[in-house]
Amino acid sequence: MIWVAILGLGLLFIGIPVAFAIGLAGMLGVWLAGIPLSVTATRLFTGVDSFIFLAVPFYILAAEIMGQGGITARLISIASSATSWLRGGTAYANIGTSVLFAGISGSAVADAAALGRVFTEEMPKEGYTKEYSAAVTAASSIVGPIIPPSGLAIIMAAVTGLSVIDLFLAGILPGLLLGGACAGVVAIDAFRKRVPKPRRMMFNREGAVRMIIEAVAVLTLPVIIIGGMLAGIYTATEGGGIAVAYAIFLSMVVFRVMDMKGLWRAFLRAARTSATIYLLVAAATILSYALNLLGIASWVSSAARVFEHSPLLFLFAVAVLMLILGTFLDIGAAILIFAPLLMPVVYQLGIDPMQAAMVIMLTLAMGLVTPPVGVVLFVMMRVGRVRMYPLIRALVPFLLAQLAAIGLVCLIPGISSYLPNLLN
Repeated sequence: MIWVAILGLGLLFIGIPVAFAIGLAGMLGVWLAGIPLSVTATRLFTGVDSFIFLAVPFYILAAEIMGQGGITARLISIASSATSWLRGGTAYANIGTSVLFAGISGSAVADAAALGRVFTEEMPKEGYTKEYSAAVTAASSIVGPIIPPSGLAIIMAAVTGLSVIDLFLAGILPGLLLGGACAGVVAIDAFRKRVPKPRRMMFNREGAVRMIIEAVAVLTLPVIIIGGMLAGIYTATEGGGIAVAYAIFLSMVVFRVMDMKGLWRAFLRAARTSATIYLLVAAATILSYALNLLGIASWVSSAARVFEHSPLLFLFAVAVLMLILGTFLDIGAAILIFAPLLMPVVYQLGIDPMQAAMVIMLTLAMGLVTPPVGVVLFVMMRVGRVRMYPLIRALVPFLLAQLAAIGLVCLIPGISSYLPNLLN
């Protein structure tokens, strides 16, 4: 088993794409277990042969359409108008827009790319440093994979057997808590007068009414997705299809920003992203299969006996492990490989599975803004034209606040389980 880990890590560190690195490591594990390599072809297919995974391309496509359909600019206007009277209001607007955007895209990278271009240009005009502007955007963007609709929640449900609806609901309060942690840092900076007051936004009556109508139209999308699923009208996959139809209607009919060429571009981008995810899922299935053949499940169970009388300590240990893994392993791959191994121990120790799932997702999401594989970090470096070390230095207070928020999720099960329990 140690050779599988060495090969996988070695391939990752020399720059081999994640899917190929874990796929090759998995093939080595299958060979070491004495199983014919032809079995891997079957495992590649069975890894993605899941009805739940059908939902992923729909939500990715809906996010692409909304991103090109003028939705981002409207979300920024909504958040900016609500915070224009506060010191640090533009920073608050940045965080608020990320939370709103998360309810539409479910992607941290899409959040950082779309919002980063706007805020890293506008915030310095008001007196913010470029590094601070990029740090606020990067830190708040990791809310994207947590607040529903969440592609990570769909992957988690597929590999653990948990309910997609329950995971969607479980992500609402932790996601808001992460955003609140970022807002807390801005509030401290505002109290110390380290951030400027925003420029006053002037609205006439007609403009205000139009903005309210557009806000209602945009924010109806997550309500339609989650509300219909809660009411039992449709599944997560069908909800994704409805989200795509509603996104097309808003972008092409209501806002009239996107044409057929833009729609085609959205389809192409969504297809490429979906193909990448499915390849990753298939490769992770091979590695997971190999690790199980080599006895990792029994090893994890025996290691968990150390925490037999301290489930809370186990949760914190999982959080630390996921923080480390998130620094060099893709978040989706980490869930696919480790969540099925950890969840039986979670049940064994009597930990709420929703709480454990959120701890895993939250801590892995932190890896999106930490090197060496911090995708969001590199997106912000490129979009904001800032260097790594100044950006990391500006990020540190936000990351510490978010780690404290994750600590609260570990300590208080109700943050994750209250809404799912309320539904059930």
